[in-house]
Order: sequence, then structure tokens, then C-alpha cells
Amino acid sequence: MTRYWQEPAYTHGQEPRTGILLVNLGTPAAATADALRPYLKQFLSDPRVVEIPRLIWWPILNGIILRTRPAKSAAKYASVWTNDGSPLKVHTEKQAKLLAGFLTHAGQPDLQVSWAMRYGQPSIRKQLDALRSSGCTRILVVPLYPQFAASTTATVIDEVADSLRHWRNLPEVRYVRSFGDDPGYIAALAQSVRDHWKKEGQADRLVLSFHGIPRRSLDLGDPYHCECHKTARLLREALQLPPERMIVSFQSRFGKAEWLTPYTQPTLEKLARDKAAASVDVMCPGFVSDCLETLEEINMECREAFLHAGGQRFSYIPCLNERQDWIEALTSLSLRHLGHWLDESPLNGSERTLQAERARSMGALT
Repeated sequence: MTRYWQEPAYTHGQEPRTGILLVNLGTPAAATADALRPYLKQFLSDPRVVEIPRLIWWPILNGIILRTRPAKSAAKYASVWTNDGSPLKVHTEKQAKLLAGFLTHAGQPDLQVSWAMRYGQPSIRKQLDALRSSGCTRILVVPLYPQFAASTTATVIDEVADSLRHWRNLPEVRYVRSFGDDPGYIAALAQSVRDHWKKEGQADRLVLSFHGIPRRSLDLGDPYHCECHKTARLLREALQLPPERMIVSFQSRFGKAEWLTPYTQPTLEKLARDKAAASVDVMCPGFVSDCLETLEEINMECREAFLHAGGQRFSYIPCLNERQDWIEALTSLSLRHLGHWLDESPLNGSERTLQAERARSMGALT
């Protein structure tokens, strides 16, 4: 195998471009067991996602999980699938298009905006190659995970680095590590809650459900748990809610090991059984796009569990998706991280020659 991939065609004097790559977790190509199998294999083979030694994990993954889980997951995906594909893919693509439009309105029409999935298609590798072919020599990678975790943001950075290992002519690369405390993001979350309250009324409790990770990850130094609680605190302060009105919980537990607690569904069931809350508003500030975990796990499974346990009203507050205040926040976030790249306008050949001649003249004078 060739170590370096072939470089795209290049014309001398070609102007360099700057690209932005939005990256989300991933999605299968269809809501079928056949489509879920390769997607789950790619996802669950990532050593940052499952930190079990391969010698132990590989037989479990290939001998049990990939034989039983695809059909079960396919049924869940089918319950939220749209005519345009998975909700996560639809929202991520729309966010990229809107970001490009907002950047143009902000005076940056030459920025190339693309999107990719860490697992599934379009892949990070494919989209990076497309940015390279369009002349991008500077790339800002924006993982769409508000809070940093090794199993999400870090694995995006791994995949970018692995892809660039095959490039001969490397670009400058920057990453947005996390944005769970970004003022624009917090403001958009708070306004989405206010909009919901104005329309539906305020429930007894506001429950924030973040995606879970193994407790062992926290013990080993992963900052995700702390970043989730910081997001929650900032949102509570923005909404001026007393601490007892907001609950932080974690969803999507996998396997028998302990994950971050409290778990979302048992928390909701207890609120209903103990008559501590007849009504709840539930939102997922760890996701910027609605997806299987929010639409099926929260708005279907957890809704049913809460009402079955005696709750009276369950209201789901959608993710930010294509809200204008969120796209404005994403635009501001991108511009800040692009920084001085935007201050350095590309020079055409004659301007570069003129500057070089001036520099030589100044050198001769000194």
C-alpha cells in the first residue's frame, strides 16, 4: 500500500482556502439490521469507546453483540427515521449549510464548510480529502459535542490525525475542544427552555439528561462529568432557577459496569413514584441535534416510564437543531477559533512578488 495518497492537482499561484469541518457521532445508512451491523462494529471497535482489552472484547463483540444487537437497534432507529434519513444526519447537514450562510453574511464567503460523521458516512477521511481538493490549507475541526470526553471529542481528533498521516502536504489544523460553557451556547439553551415554558407552561422539575460514560473514565481523569455539571450550573443561573428545581442525570448505559449516575430513567421513575414531581421538562444539553438517544430513548422510553410510574405530564424540549440563536452561537464560536487566519488575506502572485522585493530592499538598506 502506498504510504502517501496522491496529492490533488495544483496550479502555481493557486489561492489557499480555509475550511471548517463539523463532525458528529455517526449514523447507519438505513434503519435495518444489515446497515446497523457495520456501523456498530466500527463504533464499538474504537478503543476509546470500549476500553476493554481486545483479546477479551473481540469475541464478545463479534460473537454476541453483532449477532443480537443490530436487529434491536434497527427497530429503534426505524421509530425515528425520516424520509431524508436519520435525524442526526439531517440536522448536521442543515447546520453546516446554515453555518456557511451565516459566515457569508458575516463577511466570510470564502470559507469552505463541510460536515462528517465519526462513524458511518460521510467519513472524516472522505470530507478532509474533499477540503484538500478544494484548496484548503487551513482546517478548523468542530466536533459537535458541547462537553469534552475521550470517547467522543478525542476520537474525532484521533481520526483526523490518522487521516493526515497519509497526506504529503499537511494543512494547518485547529480543533474546538469543547463549548459547554460558551456564552452563546448557554444563551441558546436558556432561550429554548423559555420558549418551551411560554408555550407549554413550566413543569415541577427541569431534568437535564446527558449521555453517560463509564464511571471508570471519570476515575481515570476524564473531565466529561465536570463539564456536564458546569453546563447545567450555567444554564440554571441563566434561567434563575433554584437548585432544587433542576436535576442532572445520565442516559444510555451500556453493559453491567457502573456508569455516571444518577441514571435518567430510574430518576424519572422515582420522581413519579415518590410524587416529588407530577410534571417534568426534559432536555439533553449534551446533544446539539436530535437523534436516536433523544427522540427514542428520552422522548419515547423515558416518557413511557415516567407516566407508567405515576407521573402526570412529560414534556421533551428539543435539541437546538436549526435554531437561529444556536447557529449564531456556532458562527461566533467558529470565527473566534479561526482567529488570525481570517486576518491574513491571501495575496495574489504579483502582490507576493512586490512584498518580497520590498523585504529585500529593506534588508539592503539595513
